[in-house]
Amino acid sequence: MRPVFATYVHDLSPVLVRFTDAIQLRWYGLAYLAAFLVGAWLLNVLAKRKLWVLPPGAAGDFIAAAAIFGVFIGGRLGYMLWYHTREHGWDWLTEDPLMVFKVWEGGMASHGGILGLVIFTWFYAKKKNVSWRGLGDGLCVVSPLGLFFGRMANFINGELYGRTAEGVAWAVKFPRALVEQKNAEGLNLDSALTAAGDASEKLATLWSEQMPPDRIAFEQMLEVQRHEPAVTKAIEPFLLPRHPSQLYEGLLEGIALFAILWFVRTRFPKAPAGVLTGLFFIFYALFRIFAEQFREPDSKMVGMLTSGQFLSLFMIVAGTAFIVSGKLIPAKTSPAPAPES
Repeated sequence: MRPVFATYVHDLSPVLVRFTDAIQLRWYGLAYLAAFLVGAWLLNVLAKRKLWVLPPGAAGDFIAAAAIFGVFIGGRLGYMLWYHTREHGWDWLTEDPLMVFKVWEGGMASHGGILGLVIFTWFYAKKKNVSWRGLGDGLCVVSPLGLFFGRMANFINGELYGRTAEGVAWAVKFPRALVEQKNAEGLNLDSALTAAGDASEKLATLWSEQMPPDRIAFEQMLEVQRHEPAVTKAIEPFLLPRHPSQLYEGLLEGIALFAILWFVRTRFPKAPAGVLTGLFFIFYALFRIFAEQFREPDSKMVGMLTSGQFLSLFMIVAGTAFIVSGKLIPAKTSPAPAPES
């Protein structure tokens, strides 16, 4: 059964502006930049309203350091130590240990980034002599918007897509599934490439002498498909409709979570330090566990759970611990009530 309405075949380019083959402005990079700029601005707003432990003007330096030592290092290490190692083993440690720094080749884990931020804020709070939980509360309020921008970039890139979704009106056909799911779902990559070559003179010219290996041929096809509707039409029958799970996660882990935490921070200014961090951990975990049922697993399952669901269970435990400690253990300093308007 096909979806009620015509299914969109994903044809968005991950590159916004291409200066040269080596110098490009990519949506994923812009997502990170937007996350840091918006996060710094909102933290400064909270600081001016005395709802954060750092003074106004300190957010920029804090966010810059958090980006490097928390998000990038934590996210990359989390990906390499959990996702990459479970799929490919530990050979990268001896064969190419510098792979851990090659963030431009893809592979960042949100759970790793969150853990990295937890560790970073502990050291930063010690250095600045402020409450660790209070410092983390402010960061947790604005972090969901960074998650939102990241998921939107995932959708534009056509990666981390959802499971098959027959009968879903808003389903999307992601061409990358031809390569990544061909063995699991019996997708015929060779037939799709042949159809694409028949539909495009440019591809036919590229492959006139010898067809490149599947992965190279696919990337060439994908680049042409973004500009030639005939190629999109040719490969459409070989693609399965899928949930746009990146959008689901962006709305839940991003917009909904931000709305909840911003409401609590601004309406309950005397909330004990650590409560907002705990709420972030718990709600992020619950939203992630729910959304993962629509997302194509990108790593080996852990029993009946996806990797994302399994790791989220630990976040619920950690979030509960933060809330309990916030209630029972006074912080060094707590955000002051907002001034009367």
